[in-house]
Amino acid sequence: MNLLRRSAKTNDADEGVSMSKGAPAQAGAAAAAAAAATVAAKQVGKGRPTPKRSEAEGRRRGPVAPPPKTQREAIKRSRAGTKSLSKDERRALSAERREKMARGDQAFLMTRDKGDIRAFVRDQVDLRRNFAGLLMPMAIISFIILLIPNAYLQTFGPLVLLVLILAAVADTTVLGSRLAKQVRAEFPNGDGTTLSRTGRALGFYAFNRAIMPRRWRVPKPRVKR
Repeated sequence: MNLLRRSAKTNDADEGVSMSKGAPAQAGAAAAAAAAATVAAKQVGKGRPTPKRSEAEGRRRGPVAPPPKTQREAIKRSRAGTKSLSKDERRALSAERREKMARGDQAFLMTRDKGDIRAFVRDQVDLRRNFAGLLMPMAIISFIILLIPNAYLQTFGPLVLLVLILAAVADTTVLGSRLAKQVRAEFPNGDGTTLSRTGRALGFYAFNRAIMPRRWRVPKPRVKR
């Protein structure tokens, strides 16, 4: 009986040792099988190796250019962007921009014309008759007079033009001072632009507007005299 019990214990010990030795081998086989299954799943799902980041993104873009500071720079960029268009398409695009600028569309106006304050100044100039509006016609008349061989006309013609210039400067100075007061009353917090609102700046802007004939003004007048 003792011999039978000893043999049974020996068999159980041998089985435990064999199981403990076979456990790591089974775990390693299971890990290898899982890794092989993962690789197979990736190959079935993609069918190709993972591309590099530079290849996936393609050619990197350069830094974004800052917005144009002047009208000339904006026109230059616009021409560079429309080189791929046909001649008729560029002509149509240019006509559309001129039309929107003439209507006073803020997105197509020059920097000096943007904002509600400058629109207010334009309306005030268009409401009245200005001495500055006589300068261009009188300059043409004076040039014609100088071509006439008459001493009387050649003497007094430039004097009349000089008097008109002085009157236009005085009228515009008074207008600029009045516009500065009206702008401070109408727009106490400004209009969101960084344009100067002093009397000198508004007077100079009004002078440039008034010196042009009414039909040539851009944007077009919105009010009647």
